[in-house]
Amino acid sequence: MKDVELKDIRIEDYNKLQKYYLMRRPETADSNLLDLYMWTDCYPTQYFCNEKGVMWVAKSEDNKYYSSVPCCRNEDLKECFYDTQKYFNEVLNKKLVMYVVDKEAVDILNLPEDKYTVIPDRTYYDYVYDAQKLQTLSGRKYHKKKNHYNAFCREYEGRYEFKLLDSTHHDEIMDYLENWKQHKEHTEEKEFIDFEAIGIKYLLEHENVFDYKIGSVYIDDKLEAFTIGNYYKQEDMVYIPVEKANPNIRGLYTFICSEFLKVAFPNAAKENREDDMGLEGLRKSKLSYNPIYMVEKYTIIQK
Repeated sequence: MKDVELKDIRIEDYNKLQKYYLMRRPETADSNLLDLYMWTDCYPTQYFCNEKGVMWVAKSEDNKYYSSVPCCRNEDLKECFYDTQKYFNEVLNKKLVMYVVDKEAVDILNLPEDKYTVIPDRTYYDYVYDAQKLQTLSGRKYHKKKNHYNAFCREYEGRYEFKLLDSTHHDEIMDYLENWKQHKEHTEEKEFIDFEAIGIKYLLEHENVFDYKIGSVYIDDKLEAFTIGNYYKQEDMVYIPVEKANPNIRGLYTFICSEFLKVAFPNAAKENREDDMGLEGLRKSKLSYNPIYMVEKYTIIQK
């Protein structure tokens, strides 16, 4: 283990990493390679790999090391897990801590209780939705959402336009994010948005490498909402790492959520809208879209 070389996450390695990401699809936002690149500034992460998988080593601001689920086939998960632990124990001289572990991985690993603590973490459960329902907003459960959608269309009739964007809109998107930050009161939340903006800028600058789509809504020729999504055919799932809208415009969030799927991913079966970060307001909002199920995640701590 002493001779293991940690590698930084570089754009040149995207195709190599994608190969490993496709080996196992646990339906988590963390299994979306787009997320890894987008948040690498906020959560500095390195990796080492062999022919069976990719193992992660990350370090927090308070100098604590942690990992996440190795990217590999199910049958190789135990071996890659213990390779990760070996690196932590022998090289870092630390006990292994692994975050956002999906339930399938927990079941496969079947770790002994006397050696590990396995804790469910509701904060990071992902919300998965019926993508076709989000397009139509049909049925009693979506009655309020449909009302908001219709109210937006009525109020701004003839004044709004949905458009797909690309990197040529870089400056406009970055200006929008800077203005969006002003809606937030807490310093920590503003810093989080700063990291998010850095990640979005990175995606735009490497548009030729990543496979994603950007949807937007303009009102009176002014950008008022945008979202980013990408698709994995293995689970027939759209992942939404970014969605922003002017909170003062009724129905705008509902409109862009629905319209983006109609235009960009009309045939997708499911949509993962990620976790709620434990924020009460965000949790209420995500639940209001009627998830069909939650993707459970756990923390594993070596005793």
